[in-house]
Amino acid sequence: MKIVLTGSLGHIGKPLALSLIEKGHQVTIISSRPERQLAIEALNPLWDGKQVRAAIGKLQDVGFLTETFRGADVVYLMEAINANTGSYFNHALDIDAEHFKLADSFAHAIKNSGVSKVIHLSTIGAHTGYGVGLLNAHYYVEETLRALPDDIHIKFMRPVGFYYNLFSFIPSIREEGTIFQNYGGGEKEPWVSHLDIAQVISEEMELPFIGRTVRYIASDEVSPDEVAHVLGSAIGMPDLKWTQVSDEQFVYDLLYLGMNPDVAMGLTEMNASRVNGLLYEDYYKNRPELGKVKLTDFAKEFAKVYYQKSVI
Repeated sequence: MKIVLTGSLGHIGKPLALSLIEKGHQVTIISSRPERQLAIEALNPLWDGKQVRAAIGKLQDVGFLTETFRGADVVYLMEAINANTGSYFNHALDIDAEHFKLADSFAHAIKNSGVSKVIHLSTIGAHTGYGVGLLNAHYYVEETLRALPDDIHIKFMRPVGFYYNLFSFIPSIREEGTIFQNYGGGEKEPWVSHLDIAQVISEEMELPFIGRTVRYIASDEVSPDEVAHVLGSAIGMPDLKWTQVSDEQFVYDLLYLGMNPDVAMGLTEMNASRVNGLLYEDYYKNRPELGKVKLTDFAKEFAKVYYQKSVI
């Protein structure tokens, strides 16, 4: 098949591309960075230098996307907002607006190109448009894509919290010897590895597309207290604690660090939705089979990064 991937060679994009290449598919990888072209083309098997190609351009450019999508059997969509528009400490970032722009760009390009099969990387929390903070926008992205003609078949992938987001805990562990969040406790929550996400999407590429479907993706279910114990054990701190602070304290700390106020409020509300159950209500109604990469596997990678001088 001819498959077009957004997301460049990111955490999910690269293992996904490698899986599809191994299966013999023709893969076009979109990146906004010209310097990525050589790295993308280097993925070509030695016996076939034309199986993989780079398409360099902006996801907001409908004309570019339309031409890149044209003739594809399947298109994979993801909104790399943080990578494309700056960090969460960029006070000019309107993260919701950026999601809406990309959703419109994707929808127009899909319609104009004639693509009929789409896989969209959404997120847990996309079942609702309120109360889940930074994830609220994903509901509206899904709704924009759902409004496309019925003969365009779409699979919405909804991964849960990514393991690699746990790297953000490293500064407080180093400096304070604890994890500070506005959620915590002993109740299990789902987490996912980017490798399991890539595996599921690769699998879904070859399965039938029928209408609009949703699939949740998770690797493990562990409580915040268990996360602290597993990560702590991996770095030689088996008594590492997870300290739950108030929403007010959490957002204050984020603002003190210089975070964009809207992002700080969005992260706080997202975490609060873990506590009140809103974030997970649809996940538990449609609980998936768990993937292969467990928290204990990720903890080995966490330990390597922890002992580096800088955090990835």
